[in-house]
Amino acid sequence: MAQRIFWIVCILASILAPGVNAQERYPSRPVTIVVPFPPGGMADQTARPLATSLEKQLKQSVVVLNRPGASGAVGIQAAATSKSDGYTILVTLVSFSTIPQVDQMFGRTPAYSVDQFEPVALLAADPPVLAVAESTPWKSVKDLVDDAKSRPGQITYSHSGLYGPSHVPMEIFLAASGAKMRQIPAVGGAPAMTMVLGGNAGMWASPPSMAAPHVKAGKLRVLAGWGAKRHPAFPETPTLKELGYDAEFYVWSGVFVPKDVPADTQKAIREAVRNAVASDDFQSALKNLQIPVDYREGDDFKKFLAADTKMLNDAIKQIGKLESEKN
Repeated sequence: MAQRIFWIVCILASILAPGVNAQERYPSRPVTIVVPFPPGGMADQTARPLATSLEKQLKQSVVVLNRPGASGAVGIQAAATSKSDGYTILVTLVSFSTIPQVDQMFGRTPAYSVDQFEPVALLAADPPVLAVAESTPWKSVKDLVDDAKSRPGQITYSHSGLYGPSHVPMEIFLAASGAKMRQIPAVGGAPAMTMVLGGNAGMWASPPSMAAPHVKAGKLRVLAGWGAKRHPAFPETPTLKELGYDAEFYVWSGVFVPKDVPADTQKAIREAVRNAVASDDFQSALKNLQIPVDYREGDDFKKFLAADTKMLNDAIKQIGKLESEKN
């Protein structure tokens, strides 16, 4: 009898085992955070401390994978087409909202659509600053605008990619000031900064966290900011609105997952991200980088996205098709 019971238990265990494994608690293996920009930019700067804090929350390795290209479209598309199991998380910037519209404007099939993703949380929303090389003659925005108007198209600025988070704010500023400059695309924020530091471009719309160490080192000057109020990292620097230019813009960093990730897995990710952002490690990391944390989730994040996307769509329509995109 004992032997018969033993074999019955073994048979039941073999039948039930697949069901038990199928409902294994998330996560049971390493998680990948896709960053659609090169190392060194704001998306990377927020993703890496998030990954470190998430490891403690999820009890699994969290790897940051940089997939740059096409102003972020390459990495975002890779995340959109990844398996919807919660093991691929996207941390991206404001250009997430503009890339599909730009594709449509040029008659291209969009690389992805925003409705392929579910918003998880906003991590930060930081206005860029107008950073110029120390070797340039401009001491104020007025100096810069006057110079640009005296020689249209001769002054250059770099950016992280067409219609991206450092290109759009510059075009908003140029439209508001009436100045004309020549843009030089790079493949991300760090290369765009390198172009300015190397004298290959006069300026760019820089994340404050990237500009601050170079300002301290005497290699850059910051002339203005795109925020509604002065940036805490540069309290003496006026905003463009203060100076009379209708130019406001925020580089935000947010967390997304593919739309079809199971609801219980999405809930686990959202809770882990919430706790990770609240951790001392994450808060200290962003404070050291001078990136202000602006955490929002759920409906609050969705409302923020809706309002920001409308503003961006209006800006893209104003910019229109650029010659470099027509060729």
